[in-house]
Amino acid sequence: MNTTSNTMSLFVLTLVFVILAWLEAGSVDAQSRLRLPQEEVDALREIGDQLGKKDWDFRENPCDPNSQNWRTEKSSKNPEGYNNTVMCNCTYPDGLCHVEYIILKGQNLDGILPPSLAKLPYIKDIDLTNNYLRGNIPREWASLQRLDYLMFSSNSLTGMLPTSFAGLRNLTDFRISDNNFTGQIPKFIQNWKKLERLDIGASGMTGPIPSGISSLHQLKSLTITDIGGPNQSFPDLTNSADNLELLYLRNCNISDEIPAYIWKMAFLENLDLSFNKLVGQISKDITGKKFEFMFLTGNMLSGDVPDPKLLPNGVNVDLSYNNFTWQGPKQPTCQQNLKLDINLYKSSSSGNTLKDILPCKDFICREYGCSLHVNCGGNYLKEDNEKVWYEGDETADASAAKTYLSKNNKWGFSSTGDFQDDGDDQNKAYVETLGSVPLPNIPQMYTTARISPLSLTYFRYCLKNGSYNVSLHFMEILFTSDNTSSSLGRRIFDIYVQDKIVLKDFNIQKEAQGARKPLIKYFNANVTDNILEIRFTWAGKGTTRVHKRGAYGPLISAISVNPNFKCTSGGKKKNKSVIYVTVIVLALLIITSSLVILRWKGWLNSRERKERILRGLDLQTGVFTYKQLKVATNNFDAANKLGEGGFGSVYKGTLLDGTIIAVKQLSSGSNQGKREFVNEIGMISSLRHPNLVRLHGCCAEHKQLLLVYEFLENNNLARALFGQKESLFDLNWPTRQIICIGIAKGLVFLHEESNLKIVHRDIKATNILLDKDLNAKISDFGLAKLDEEENTHISTRIAGTIGYMAPEYALWGYLTDKADVYSFGVVALEIVSGKSNMKDFSNTDHVCLLDRALAMQRDETLLELVDPRLGSDYHKEEAMRMIQVALLCITPTPALRPIMSSVLAMLQGDIRIQDLNVEDPNMHGEDHYKFQALRDKYNDKLKRSKSSSQSQSEIPIASSVNVNDASSSTMSMHDLYPLETWILRDDSISMSVIN
Repeated sequence: MNTTSNTMSLFVLTLVFVILAWLEAGSVDAQSRLRLPQEEVDALREIGDQLGKKDWDFRENPCDPNSQNWRTEKSSKNPEGYNNTVMCNCTYPDGLCHVEYIILKGQNLDGILPPSLAKLPYIKDIDLTNNYLRGNIPREWASLQRLDYLMFSSNSLTGMLPTSFAGLRNLTDFRISDNNFTGQIPKFIQNWKKLERLDIGASGMTGPIPSGISSLHQLKSLTITDIGGPNQSFPDLTNSADNLELLYLRNCNISDEIPAYIWKMAFLENLDLSFNKLVGQISKDITGKKFEFMFLTGNMLSGDVPDPKLLPNGVNVDLSYNNFTWQGPKQPTCQQNLKLDINLYKSSSSGNTLKDILPCKDFICREYGCSLHVNCGGNYLKEDNEKVWYEGDETADASAAKTYLSKNNKWGFSSTGDFQDDGDDQNKAYVETLGSVPLPNIPQMYTTARISPLSLTYFRYCLKNGSYNVSLHFMEILFTSDNTSSSLGRRIFDIYVQDKIVLKDFNIQKEAQGARKPLIKYFNANVTDNILEIRFTWAGKGTTRVHKRGAYGPLISAISVNPNFKCTSGGKKKNKSVIYVTVIVLALLIITSSLVILRWKGWLNSRERKERILRGLDLQTGVFTYKQLKVATNNFDAANKLGEGGFGSVYKGTLLDGTIIAVKQLSSGSNQGKREFVNEIGMISSLRHPNLVRLHGCCAEHKQLLLVYEFLENNNLARALFGQKESLFDLNWPTRQIICIGIAKGLVFLHEESNLKIVHRDIKATNILLDKDLNAKISDFGLAKLDEEENTHISTRIAGTIGYMAPEYALWGYLTDKADVYSFGVVALEIVSGKSNMKDFSNTDHVCLLDRALAMQRDETLLELVDPRLGSDYHKEEAMRMIQVALLCITPTPALRPIMSSVLAMLQGDIRIQDLNVEDPNMHGEDHYKFQALRDKYNDKLKRSKSSSQSQSEIPIASSVNVNDASSSTMSMHDLYPLETWILRDDSISMSVIN
């Protein structure tokens, strides 16, 4: 028995040895079969040289799955985002292996994109993200027909995408964000029918987005951001609507409405349409149930904010910086809802700045301060060398779309955005810390920071008006200056103070000459409405995944704001009645003494009395010294003159803080100019709206009356549409549509939304100014009047411009807000036709543009009115809508004209024009206003007026009418070509030129 047992044991042991030997031999044989063709080995050597990769060890087999040299070493030593992988497929015939994957991410590679990759014919996946690679994309890569993934975001690549890439029809994932490419986004991407993910964020390429993108049916993720180029319509994505999970079209110059199908996408989770020129309303039919983020900040969206009940639970919605209907504290959107976050910061314009930033707070300022000190992302602290406490916001629940208010109700911030691909759905705090790295002599405030994916605005409200010093403290705490991959990080963002950009493409590390080095940037800010805003926005530039995901976007360590004036505090509280009595007694004494002195000096009856009164007015706006404006305009240098009118000249100026302004210098000898001066300030100083020109302030010194406005880069609408040839703009149809809607919004605000109901009285193309983005702003409120419903007739002073004045007002002095509606109709026709209503049509059958439009309406040929310069590149339905609305506005009977809110709704397609019978040709009558007879009447009176005043030159018939008694006939402030003006006073007419 024992013998048998021993024999069996020996047999088993022998068998085990034989099996182990066989397995070892098989393993060695298997390794020998992992054979990579020599030409591919040679190609890898060339690729390493071209990339600048020096750590590949060719003594090891690149296809050996156990080789740590050719694979990412799983170790904490390697930072997040680092990958070093070459993978082969060894299942090809003849026992050969071929390289299919090369992934080299975050490795400090400072070479070029290797042309030798084309020598790896079987390669499917190339990922060279987050390196220092430079140069163009090799044309040789077009031969790699098996390519499935192609990714090289966050490098320094240049040039254009090769047209030969049109043949890469197997691509499913293409990412080139954060580079310096040139040229337009190529149309050939429509050939990539299998594409599931496309990332072209801040790539350097320009728009427009190719229309062929509609053919990419398989798209699940689309990111196109920060592209230049012309305004464009919303791209057609209906064919991929059933698949899209992520849609980022940020800062793409999209001037259009958001298509209704966007809100019905079944799988869409992330939507970012920020910083475009989107108009219209948000659909009330939101059926998509997977939304997690909706970022719509920085557009021109209007109408009602969607009811929170229509939105999926957990969604973050950012509507900041838009033109929605104002949401008050009692409306549903403002009710606390723990299931979603909606950011309404400056989402509407109520006419009250405090309400705009705090729409859901029934809040008034009971006291005013004059400082702000915030330790961003940290706790309360007091530095050794500082005399004040810095309030902290470390515990602020900012989330992805929310406004935070400090506990003391003095300041707060609005944060927007979600860090893409970071694996965190909320990022509740958006706070970064330096960690445990010891940094001697670094103040504690720099060890923490607040960061934001898109936009971060700090604001201080209930602040005393005046001039302030703003100190912004920065330190790059996420990137390094060593030789690790985190040194590849680049953070680039823009900084705004009081809505004025003060730093473009700001890079903390570059400015401080290294990471982990404190940096302070100083600015001046003028506070005129008791609110200070400091905004940081990410422009899509810089790295996005170095050294970790979610490390990009603006970063700020601390903010300090101090007054440039003596700020007095209240001391101990006194009995209010004692204070009131004291103030009243002192006021009476001062008034009595002033009257005695004025009468003794004879000033009460002097000619200078009016100017002295002007100087004493409580203007409720910023006050400038004459010296300030003299310096800003270089002593009113003729080289800075923008124009000249009957009331004086207008100059471009630059304040010491870099703010560019327009200074209107009224003629000292014009009593009418003084009336305009007071009227302009009284009207516009209390108005705030995106489509109204902003008045910064005024000056009344040295017998000078000056008004200071924001500077509008693109002059006026008349100049853009039908000015001199060199000043004409190539206004495409979407831009014209936006301009027209912008004017309408401004008038809706004046007539129906502002606290003061105002009739402008002089709406015309020369009084519509255009900013750098061609947004329309109504200007010149010198002729404006309060809308007095009980006092509609004016018997002594008719004001306006012939060709734009409503007939009931021009002939009978009947003034209501419908006069502005008429003028708007004229301007709308000018926008759509590109022709001035004041053009001389004497050689045709039509007296003016309105006459021509009415004839076309009778002939049913209205679309022939569209500007021929547009060719066929315009939206016919929108053009017809604009023409029909304009004709409705110029109806002879004021009662039949719509109010401006209805006009706006019709332009935006919210209500049907047919409901108001605009198509009834009898509405305008057979002879309309007998334009020729009316103009002949004015010409006759003009000739008699000129004869009596011994005028030196003939005045063109095609002229504008206004109401001033200045005597000069020169160019107006914004009319950079002459437009003569009329004054109707009682039964006489005098002529001048005004702005």
